[in-house]
Amino acid sequence: MQTILAFVITLGILVSIHEFGHFWVARRCGVKVLRFSIGFGRILWRRTDRHGTEFAIAAIPLGGYVKMLDETEEPVPPGELDQAFNRKPVLSRFAIVAAGPLANFLLAILALALMYMVGVRVLVPQVGEVLVDSPAAVAGIRAGDEIVAIDGSATPGWQAVNMALLAPIGESRALAVAVRRGADGAVRERDVMLNNWLSGQEQPDPLRSLGVVPYTLTIPAVLGQLTDDGAAARDGLRPGDRVVDVDGEPVSDWMHFVSLVQNSSERPMQLLIERDGVQQDLVLTPNSRTVDGVTTGFIGAGVQQVSWPDTMIRHLQLGPVDALVKGVTETWSLTTLTFESLWKMMAGLVSVKNLSGPITIAKVAGASLESGLESFLHLLAMLSVSLGVLNLLPIPVLDGGHLLFYLVEMVRGKPLSEKAQTFGLKIGMTLVIGVMLLAMYNDLSRLLQ
Repeated sequence: MQTILAFVITLGILVSIHEFGHFWVARRCGVKVLRFSIGFGRILWRRTDRHGTEFAIAAIPLGGYVKMLDETEEPVPPGELDQAFNRKPVLSRFAIVAAGPLANFLLAILALALMYMVGVRVLVPQVGEVLVDSPAAVAGIRAGDEIVAIDGSATPGWQAVNMALLAPIGESRALAVAVRRGADGAVRERDVMLNNWLSGQEQPDPLRSLGVVPYTLTIPAVLGQLTDDGAAARDGLRPGDRVVDVDGEPVSDWMHFVSLVQNSSERPMQLLIERDGVQQDLVLTPNSRTVDGVTTGFIGAGVQQVSWPDTMIRHLQLGPVDALVKGVTETWSLTTLTFESLWKMMAGLVSVKNLSGPITIAKVAGASLESGLESFLHLLAMLSVSLGVLNLLPIPVLDGGHLLFYLVEMVRGKPLSEKAQTFGLKIGMTLVIGVMLLAMYNDLSRLLQ
């Protein structure tokens, strides 16, 4: 239910802002708006304002529309012909159609600006390990280095690193990676050689492909919360106990202890634990459970939470002006990255399996709401940019297709024939339905996996 609610909220915001862009400019251009609808299908709620515009919420929350007075759709009373969309100058029609995608870009700017005004906490992108013979290793990047910039773009956190590494997909060139190393904090630039970078990969992992493993905390084998009916509580373990060794084998961290427990179903384990500074022996017999035909041991215990040190957390908070500037620059970067990715997808450099539909959007939206306002605002900005870019594509049916028709009309001095426009709309509808089916197929494939 939370995933569905997050999807409806997210899509509702995106669609409302997009359609409001069309609506607001149409009103300013003197066009009568008959209906402003969020969703399709059966009307759940409606209200009519003093201008005669019906505002509605419909049952299927997968889009929306603004219906304007237009002679090409239905007869228009003689007294209202001056308010018909088709009677307006081509520049006015162009502005009305372009206003929807532009509203999405403005939403992205404001969402990112608000995110930076509220404050963003990111992990310092410190390298934990460099894989042998990887591009990063060959370039001289070492464990402990902090990645401060890629191709001149600052990378304050791992998300910025990943975004910067996605930009050169399909390219073969030197990638300039600036790293901070040593106590002196000196910044050194390393040229990482790319060769058909991430080309054709279905689920690209930029960091792994680069050969970089992020620094992670070593989580000690200290017990946190215990379930009342679990083996840990039954056999005398308590929250705060640290497992020193199991059957004489030293325990390095929590995941090591978990693996030992999983491999000891219904078998007594001789534990050496440390409690309140004193070591003592204890026998623990894990319970057994079978999942998908695999039997493992479990003890009903969680790990004691470990906090990142302050030196590894970077808090970014900007004033209103700086946040707005940051919102503009990041929206521009997301827009150019989206256009480039679409172009590379058509060129075969990016796998079409990276296309996502409503199922993936719903899952990501639900996860972002759980993670907090910062994650939700960033997701909202990314989706808003994607919606704006998608609608600007020169495909009939989409806003970009109509804009293309209007540009042709400006050049020719008259609109395209009805036959040409109808033919273009059929092609556009076929392309859009094809892309939607492909995105849904990718969603279902990920869900089944």
